[in-house]
Amino acid sequence: RVPTGPLSLLLALSLLSPWGSAGGSCPPRCVCASNLLSCSQANLSVVPAPLPRFTAVLDLSHNNVTRLRADWAPARLPHLHALLLSHNGLAFVSTEAFTHVPRLRHLDLSSNCLRTLDENLFSDLGELEVLLLYNNEITTVDRTAFENLGQLRKLYLGQNRIARFPLELLREGTRLPQLALLDLSANRLRAVPAGELQALPAWLRDRLYLHNNPLACDCPLFQLLDRGRRRHLSAVEDFQDELRCFLPGTTALIKILDLAGKQPLNCSKAQEAVLEAHLGDSVTLGCDSRWQGVRSRHWVTPAGERVLGDGGNGSVVLLGNGSLQLRALRPEDAGTYSCWVAGPLLNETLYVELLVHNFTLHGPHDTLNTAYTTLVGCILSVVLVLISLYLPPCRCCCCRGTEKPPAPRDDSINSSVLSTTPNHAGGTGEPCGSHIASSAGTGQNGRFKGGGTPPLPTRQGPKAQRKVSDPDSVSSVFSDTPIVV
Repeated sequence: RVPTGPLSLLLALSLLSPWGSAGGSCPPRCVCASNLLSCSQANLSVVPAPLPRFTAVLDLSHNNVTRLRADWAPARLPHLHALLLSHNGLAFVSTEAFTHVPRLRHLDLSSNCLRTLDENLFSDLGELEVLLLYNNEITTVDRTAFENLGQLRKLYLGQNRIARFPLELLREGTRLPQLALLDLSANRLRAVPAGELQALPAWLRDRLYLHNNPLACDCPLFQLLDRGRRRHLSAVEDFQDELRCFLPGTTALIKILDLAGKQPLNCSKAQEAVLEAHLGDSVTLGCDSRWQGVRSRHWVTPAGERVLGDGGNGSVVLLGNGSLQLRALRPEDAGTYSCWVAGPLLNETLYVELLVHNFTLHGPHDTLNTAYTTLVGCILSVVLVLISLYLPPCRCCCCRGTEKPPAPRDDSINSSVLSTTPNHAGGTGEPCGSHIASSAGTGQNGRFKGGGTPPLPTRQGPKAQRKVSDPDSVSSVFSDTPIVV
């Protein structure tokens, strides 16, 4: 007969339990339940051995394990996915310490005494998703320490002594392509690459923690965090009081979000999602959502039209990443566009304001060239007028008689077209003596001729006829020099 009752039930459970089989036993001073092995606060200085192969969660926190050597797990532990080693005074971790636990997804090394993260320290953990390193003494992070962590989603490096921002950890698609949270709070960062951080996706900036660092105040940092506050990003909104910086030349901390309009920086508030373009351009409006893993999204134009695919003969295109592309911009394309996002938890609406200038991209430069040419022309005109005013004709009385007689001046301002007196050519080289008119007279219709010249007496010889300048000619209008006769 098959035994029945409570005794038989306990016997059956003991046979099904892995700890009751011949292949494993619970280490001393540890608590074992199913595939969980807890040795927390057991006053251990080394990892207990042997460890059962079916162990999935191993808790060694609050002990005295100061060194994690390569042989702490002599046999492969194919099922281990969580290892907890916090509060151990751990100061050394071998680069081969994780060779036998390749399926590890959660590793807690927080609250220890680690000072450096050596080369390829975690490279064997290709499936690791969460890595806790906060509250250590880390000052140096090797560039290859996080190599091959293609599945890492959360990295906690807060409360350390890191002075250089590890930007290579955030560049999308490189070292940590799945990273969605980076905690660098309470370190020794004095500067952050605000421009490159602003270019990151909003879902990553939403979990980038920078509070409690001795940052230097500058306007790019303020605008980065001000945009985060406008977007209600958790890393900014939840730690506004802890986001502080040092003003130049001072040792007093000030809230970074209070820098707007304050001296000496006088930072201006950032405009969120304002895009400028010109007629005929092609632009792409990004839908930078806080949510990762968006189910669906669509756009609404300033005219209220919903964009789900191609529209306007291909002038409006919804791209695969959720961005909206506008081709051959027109003046009526200007306005505020809305991106409606259906996230995994909540929905979100983003707004992008598009300004379309009513000239082409080269318009301002052509206008500038025209204005420059006009200005140069005006300056040259003024120079010529000044020359005509202050550089009168030659009045020398000692001209050499051997000089060649001047050519006929048929095209001068004293020509027969502009002068009331005949233009006599073929002069015999008379010296340049000048005669100043001293009397006034009345001209045609009795009009007073201020620069008039009385008729000269008739003279004999070839020099009897002289050229007389007409006071009403162009010469008398544009020159204040005495009239030469």
